[in-house]
Amino acid sequence: MTILTFAGGVGGAKLAFGLARALKPEQLTIAVNTGDDFEHLGLRVSPDLDTVMYTLAGLANPETGWGQIGETWNFLEAVGRLGGETWFRLGDRDLATHVERTRLLQAGETLSQVTQRFCRQLGITSEIIPMSDDPVRTLVHTGDGPLPFQEYFVHRRCEPRVRDFEFLGAPSARPLPRLLERLAEAETLIYCPSNPYVSIAPILALPGLRPLIESRRAAGMPVVAVSPIVGGMALKGPAAKMMTELGLEATVTALAGHYAGSIDGLVIDRIDETVAPEIESLGLKVLVTDTVMQTDEDKIRLAQETIEFARLLITVH
Repeated sequence: MTILTFAGGVGGAKLAFGLARALKPEQLTIAVNTGDDFEHLGLRVSPDLDTVMYTLAGLANPETGWGQIGETWNFLEAVGRLGGETWFRLGDRDLATHVERTRLLQAGETLSQVTQRFCRQLGITSEIIPMSDDPVRTLVHTGDGPLPFQEYFVHRRCEPRVRDFEFLGAPSARPLPRLLERLAEAETLIYCPSNPYVSIAPILALPGLRPLIESRRAAGMPVVAVSPIVGGMALKGPAAKMMTELGLEATVTALAGHYAGSIDGLVIDRIDETVAPEIESLGLKVLVTDTVMQTDEDKIRLAQETIEFARLLITVH
């Protein structure tokens, strides 16, 4: 089975790791959100791409889920002594990624070319691609006014009340040609357990992507989402807080309502098993399993179960 997956953030990276271990390299493409990207201290930072890349390379910090294991902070401390900005945690090893990415981009390479180069250097055999080589920037509209995503997420610690989201540049951004190619041939599309509003939505905002997904669904390709909401809470990040502030219940049922009509199956945790019939009444198939990924074995098991679930949803035309 060939699978295209959309991912962003720590939860997405964990399932991507499991899929990469459960499938052959040629069977998997991981398209990553770049709406979180920003320029900081003169450097191009791609947080979601790096989280997925570090996780698949075995370099991710197991305590934070982001950044690199064994990180040191000499650079950041030196910046602080000079009165510079230290609110975004750039570790010494992580810094090397941003310096080299910025240098290569300034030399004329595209983000996808740089990502391919880094993956090759780090021994990653699965295909990781940015959603676009064109800039898309997530803007969070809050009670304190519009905030760039990292300003809201890291600097303001998700404290301002969310009202809406905007993806600057998305209307004119071109989906990566490789993304369109893989979508046209994939047998399954999986939305990782990533934030539906600021990780999956920026990818779906790219022109032409939704019509192509619907065309592929009509041809029998199932779209499966793995819920990032477990027992009314987001395991990582502000998804549950965002849902509440948008006037929704922070539940897997509300998440199903968000995706209803655009996906065929939803993977939910056993703790939410009692609402499975309610979700199925929305026209979705449901897989109930253990979705919390604490170990590599958890990631691989959930990936295998999600693949098998998707296999059962494939329709033959």
